[in-house]
Amino acid sequence: MDMTKSPDKAEFDRAVQADTGTLAIEARDLVKRFDGTVAVDGVDISVPAGTIYGILGPNGAGKTTTLRMLLGIIDPDSGTRKVLGSENPHAIAHRIGYLPEERGLYPSMKAVDAIAFVGSLRGLPRAEGRERGRKLMEDYGFGHIADRQIRQMSKGQAQTVQLLSTLVHKPDLVVLDEPFSGLDAISQGRLEKLIRGLATEGTTVIFSTHVLAHAERLCERIAIIAGGKVPFEGLVSTARDRLPPQVHLETRNLDGPWRSALPTGAEPQVKSSGGALFDFSLTGEVEPLLAALIEGGAGIEALSIERAGLHDAFVAIAGEAAARALEEGTAEGDVK
Repeated sequence: MDMTKSPDKAEFDRAVQADTGTLAIEARDLVKRFDGTVAVDGVDISVPAGTIYGILGPNGAGKTTTLRMLLGIIDPDSGTRKVLGSENPHAIAHRIGYLPEERGLYPSMKAVDAIAFVGSLRGLPRAEGRERGRKLMEDYGFGHIADRQIRQMSKGQAQTVQLLSTLVHKPDLVVLDEPFSGLDAISQGRLEKLIRGLATEGTTVIFSTHVLAHAERLCERIAIIAGGKVPFEGLVSTARDRLPPQVHLETRNLDGPWRSALPTGAEPQVKSSGGALFDFSLTGEVEPLLAALIEGGAGIEALSIERAGLHDAFVAIAGEAAARALEEGTAEGDVK
């Protein structure tokens, strides 16, 4: 759904309901200020139940503040939120698993005990938590360190233990704040697999990230946050469709009547072997272009059409400055 314009609430609700069906999270016009600085400015988010949803933006854009408001850790200054059907997130805390950006475990605890302890905070009996924790560790390939103290683990191992502790009570909603931060490539791959598995089982997963590749691989819907605002909320495919597909064309011939079918500005790069290379945006249907190239005698040697990636869509939606901050991992002067 295109959120560049600001529809009235009734129009927004009708469009979202038609788009998503049952919602696990609904947030309307959330606003939060800290010492007079606006950290989140009118955020609207709709997370369909049983899906993987990404909140994308540079560090400091307002992602963490938004998640904390949804979870009831802090209250919005204005706006409404509903999580798993409840307007009071604390009332359904036992149905939520939360991995904060600031990691923290007791160093002297064994991994299985740390998992059981966090589960007990969500109402899970300690013995059952230990049993489930050990199985989670084994399923994740970490069974051999289940009885190791947290202080004896690598950073990635400790982060994995904390992640598993958010799942031990089998929540309906899992909220992950920058979950890939600090993980190596292998651990990131395991985490992506775990997130997909949760969604397959019907769990709703919402995570924030400033790394677009994870969202592009995992998410069906996203919200882009920049400077505390949401310039886009909706399907990943809709975001990517903001930009036309890119065409790469190689021809045996350099010129001919077929050139008139190419858009203005599609200048050739002459190949050393003869013929030409063309790169341009496809603004219409591909069939008429293909017919003109064949009938006009272009001598097609290669033709590929690539849909715009999420990074290019982010640049088009949020702007170059936000994209640079995303790549640098920081947004100077913003509030989380």
